[in-house]
Amino acid sequence: MELTWLGHSCFRLRGKDVTLVTDPPSPSFGYSLGRLNCDVITISHEHPGHNFVPPTSGEAPYIIRTPGEYEIGNVLITGLQTYHDEARGAEFGRNTVYLIHIDDLLICHLGDLGHVLNAREQEEINGCDVLLLPVGGGHSLDAKRAVEVVSQVEPQVIIPMHYATPTLKIKDSGLDPVEKFCHEMGVEVSDPLPKINLTRGNLPSEPQVMLLTYRGAQT
Repeated sequence: MELTWLGHSCFRLRGKDVTLVTDPPSPSFGYSLGRLNCDVITISHEHPGHNFVPPTSGEAPYIIRTPGEYEIGNVLITGLQTYHDEARGAEFGRNTVYLIHIDDLLICHLGDLGHVLNAREQEEINGCDVLLLPVGGGHSLDAKRAVEVVSQVEPQVIIPMHYATPTLKIKDSGLDPVEKFCHEMGVEVSDPLPKINLTRGNLPSEPQVMLLTYRGAQT
């Protein structure tokens, strides 16, 4: 499975049979996705930074916006209802976490999760192979709470998202840079990778934080 970061909370997961894109942001955020070529788009919540459906190449993708179980091709996707804040959605509403079973891997995309996990959520998510994790604060997890969630989930690969970058146009977003999260994790800021290719056989033996560079969508 090839994993590419398209900016903000948007990733492309390219599996053997299915290509999936998560949380595409509006062009107003500065990340130009271009024309996507994918089979599925998941949307964690209805905010312009996460729910823009750009033009696609070929047949229109299947769009998932709500909790539930979905099977597309040989990919199983489970959406779990969570919240965008610590007040059970009273401030910023609901958020859907997606568990994506693709190519014998379990990928968890937390969307704009705004709280540490309760017992039920932790049981559902614990042990995922790859955690796509908001770390920049604002209206979602900040660096300190993101580290708490990592300890709850115990993934093998941790990929930060939803943090301040030079590309981000929303300058009053209140997001912190990724370096703050790395400091809280006690890891060096590594050179970002253009993409990563993951299989069950090449997962790291110890949890590892991996940084990705933003890349425009490719068809």
